[in-house]
Amino acid sequence: MAETEDLNNILTRVGPDTAMGNLFRRFWHPALLGAEVERDGSPVRLRILGEDLVAFRDTSGRIGIISAYCPHRGAPLYFGRNEDCGLRCVYHGWKFDVSGRCQDVPNIVPPDNFDKVKQRLSIIGYPVEEAGGIAWVYMGPLDHKPPLPNMAWLSLPPEQVHVSRWLQRSNWAQGFEGEIDSAHLSFIHGLKNYKGTMQEVVMQDGAPKIVIRETETGFVYGARRDYNGGYYWRVTNWLLPTWSVTAPFVESQGYHGRAWLPIDDEHTCSFAYKYQPNRPYTEEEIADTDSGWTFPPRIEKGTYALGDGTVIDTFLPIANRENDYLIDRLSQQSVKYSGIYGINEEDRGIQEGMRMVPGRPGTIDRRFENLVQSDAAILAARRKLVKLAREVDAGRNSELGQSGDLPPLGAIGLVTPIADFDELLAAYPEVMSQQKINIAAE
Repeated sequence: MAETEDLNNILTRVGPDTAMGNLFRRFWHPALLGAEVERDGSPVRLRILGEDLVAFRDTSGRIGIISAYCPHRGAPLYFGRNEDCGLRCVYHGWKFDVSGRCQDVPNIVPPDNFDKVKQRLSIIGYPVEEAGGIAWVYMGPLDHKPPLPNMAWLSLPPEQVHVSRWLQRSNWAQGFEGEIDSAHLSFIHGLKNYKGTMQEVVMQDGAPKIVIRETETGFVYGARRDYNGGYYWRVTNWLLPTWSVTAPFVESQGYHGRAWLPIDDEHTCSFAYKYQPNRPYTEEEIADTDSGWTFPPRIEKGTYALGDGTVIDTFLPIANRENDYLIDRLSQQSVKYSGIYGINEEDRGIQEGMRMVPGRPGTIDRRFENLVQSDAAILAARRKLVKLAREVDAGRNSELGQSGDLPPLGAIGLVTPIADFDELLAAYPEVMSQQKINIAAE
């Protein structure tokens, strides 16, 4: 049990100078939606990996993600004036550009070495790239900065991509592990009368066989269910550290996936993407996505006070802990297995209320778990992440499995007579897109 507690601490603690925090900082992360920041518009308050930051788009259109506080007297830069390619603190007028470089200190008489003074007063400003409707941030050592992850949707026209983000009030690992748990589809997301619906393929077998193959960027796993004399395979790719590539139940839905960005040890910013590779989304499809039935949940833009009182700008789920996720007990009896409306709302209702570590709200106490065969992907991901975190912390892993230089991965969900996972991957090579797999890994 002591070993489980130690592993849980490594897995779930993500602040500065923690092993998992250092691992996460070696990857590009989705910080916010590009549409959230306008030129010379209002900044956006963020916390990422336990660090308070503020994002803004300057006069030229560049996005900056910099320290949330002015180095003069710690004033919040959120209230600053976004003007003339910089964010100016309204307390005493100090000004910073998108890189965090100090541009002006108007409350002093400029000394002869004013440029050196401004250089000394610069603040943290992280590299930012904009792609796929998302502002990406890299918070790690610059000499290890990788290219952006090579995901197919990042290069598509905006009208073919839908991105969203929202607050989850739990540790990041709870959301991520739910993402690679195929067995729960047969239960919490199930329908009472599933015949003829797209969920029929997962409702007939609640104990899928899980097969895992490690890849250069994480792993690919297949969940095989018995179905009408054949098999329903649902094949998902995991990209380090928390991205999923999942297949639609219906091809017209488009491909999709999610990522789980730690805000701190107790909160997560969930991101979702979906895309149509060959055509724009229709207005009806966008409205259906925004209905909250899948991802994102029903949300509204707002602010949220974290445990220490720090306020962030985010998107708040309408179904939440305070209203019991709007559970409908009558629906639970006759329509839905859970009685909760949307897929993410079902997931969050469970993940935000799991048995917590004493004194650590938002973090599940894994000492009391009893894992089974269908949890194999969860266990494999934990082991891989903890192993990598320890290696990075010890300075032994200088180059992680980054996806920037590799072909984008795919996913499938289909009924087939093929029983063997490796045979299935050979029959559908688009899943791996020429990435190497370790066929010895189970």
